[in-house]
Amino acid sequence: MVATWELRARFAVRLAEMYGSEVPAYHTLVDVCTEVNAEAAKVRGDERLGSIERVTAERHGAIRVGSPREMAEVARVFAAFGMAPVGFYDLRDASASSVPVVSTAFRPVAAEELARNPFRVFTSMLVTEDRRFFDAETEERLKAFVSERELFGSELLALADRAAAEGGLDDDDAERLLGLATDSFRLTGEPIEREWYDHLERISAVAADIGGVPATHINHLTPRVLDIDELYARMQARGIAMISEIQGPPAWEGPDVLLRQTSFRALAEERVFRQADGSVRTGSLRVRFGEVEQRGIALTRKGRDRYDRLVAEVDRRLGEEQGGSRQEVALDVWREGLPSTEAELELQGLGFFSYRAAGVAPGAERASLRELVDAGVLVPEPIVYEDFLPRSAAGIFQSNLSDEGVRDDAQAGAVYDLDRLAELVGAEIHDPFDLYAAQRDGSLREAEQILGLRIDDDTRE
Repeated sequence: MVATWELRARFAVRLAEMYGSEVPAYHTLVDVCTEVNAEAAKVRGDERLGSIERVTAERHGAIRVGSPREMAEVARVFAAFGMAPVGFYDLRDASASSVPVVSTAFRPVAAEELARNPFRVFTSMLVTEDRRFFDAETEERLKAFVSERELFGSELLALADRAAAEGGLDDDDAERLLGLATDSFRLTGEPIEREWYDHLERISAVAADIGGVPATHINHLTPRVLDIDELYARMQARGIAMISEIQGPPAWEGPDVLLRQTSFRALAEERVFRQADGSVRTGSLRVRFGEVEQRGIALTRKGRDRYDRLVAEVDRRLGEEQGGSRQEVALDVWREGLPSTEAELELQGLGFFSYRAAGVAPGAERASLRELVDAGVLVPEPIVYEDFLPRSAAGIFQSNLSDEGVRDDAQAGAVYDLDRLAELVGAEIHDPFDLYAAQRDGSLREAEQILGLRIDDDTRE
């Protein structure tokens, strides 16, 4: 029996091998990440945000689908690898460009499963009924086009369902599942209808990449790095064209929070097109790019509210002031608005931490969490942010588009939230805040067992 976590680990490796063969610059990105991680680990001397082995092996992928049916089938495929949908991301209003998708991320949800292999796939679904992007005729053509294609065959879905139900597969079936699942995300060689693709691309390059091609594919495969600023500089030194800036929080002397991302620019890839007269010609598209990420501490709801206010303040100052890059302005705002130490982040209830018993329990039946932390009996350890930021994701998409597309904001947008997407997918979509809180609470229950006392959680939001 090949257990679920091992299926997931093998799947991540298979996709990396396939993607590297399709996008050779990905190998350069991974090589530079490995160099930077090795050096950063020596300097830092701890593994507070993940072991060097985990960080080096860590990846997230990104795919795009065109309908609720395709999203529901994706959920079945990823369930075979122990990956559940987590979080709701609306990229439609997160960017000035035309990005007509809503998204979730499939990943492990239990801490022990994340430690074994934290592979994630950010999965976006085209919102064809949103009139800001698509008129009625285009919507109907999109629905018809998507309904006629098959992204995942019946054999793959049957194997995936069995793997999810049984917690794994025997060697032969596991190999078959991995082969079929990997192939389903391979770049297709089938001809692309030029007129239809061009029509969608004028509206949105993202829409064309989803609804203008006969299959889905890995859009990017993202390694994790411990120092994204150093990675950015080294990639440029190697002659790799990077996007203009790093998305997310600025580099600063305080604790890393949430997620910072950047990428090399989308490369021209040869594709085959069918022209209006029926002839087939070779052309190229720029849709796939090489993304990299640096992960920080997960923020509580209170912390995320603070983060969102800081981002809004950066926008306000950039709109009012002349001079200064976004990173420079953000650095000033961060220094004014966020604690400069992990200890203060934990004390103010802004970040999620687990708690490790490290001292001698006081001679009492119960004690407060704050008392135990102050006495050194409990040691707070940061919980890594495992999820994504809509604005950063949209910023990466936008930075790699050659055209911003069009949108008519006079029209009404289609209403989506976590519950509606979950209903369409046919699976529960986990709230990431609940998952981090459960990890935090689980560590306190474990500490109670070790210390033999009741811990009063006086710092809970």
